[in-house]
Order: sequence, then structure tokens, then C-alpha cells
Amino acid sequence: MFGIGGGELFFIILVVLMLFGSDKIPDIARALGKGMAQLKNATNEIKSEIQKGTQEAGLDMNTLTGGVSEEIAKAKEGITKMVNPMENINLDVQNPIEQVKEDIENITGPIKRQM
Repeated sequence: MFGIGGGELFFIILVVLMLFGSDKIPDIARALGKGMAQLKNATNEIKSEIQKGTQEAGLDMNTLTGGVSEEIAKAKEGITKMVNPMENINLDVQNPIEQVKEDIENITGPIKRQM
């Protein structure tokens, strides 16, 4: 959480308690909560106004992005293939081994195992 450890967080809480006292802290927390709620409502309101404006203008948000989401999906696929190359190594090794095994069986006949 913001690079703050447990000790630093405890020290900050202690300083706040000393400065404001235990009777003012609930009021401060309530005011911060109301402020955050107002900020969230304001951003949602702005977002809805932008969406309404684009719909009234006849613009589609998907055409405005120009297929960016498809390009992002392609990039993610490419990255996952580059990040995890070990998935295909097993297949790259296993296929030639199976081919050589089949060639040996074709030349010598089926291998019988004794137990």
C-alpha cells in the first residue's frame, strides 16, 4: 500500500491520534469518505455526459478506438507465447523422439520389454 510498511503505518496512526485526538478521528474519516464519494460521483457524471454526447452525435465508441482492443488482444497472445516458451519445448522434443522410435520399430520390429 503506497510502499508503507507496518511500522510506518503504526507511526502515522499514532501521530494522527496525538494531533487530533480520538474524538475527532471519526469526523475526519467521515469527511474523507464523503469527499471520496463526491469525487466518484463527479467522475461517473462526466463519463456519462461524454457517452451521451457521443451517442447524440452518432458516434460509436468502438469505431473511435479503431480496433484497439483487437490489437491489444493480439499483443497479449504474442507476449504470452514469448513469456512462456517452455510450453512448446516439450512438443518440440517429443515429436522427433517419437519419430525416431517409430523408425527403429519399423527397421527392427516392435520392441519387447521384459519384466
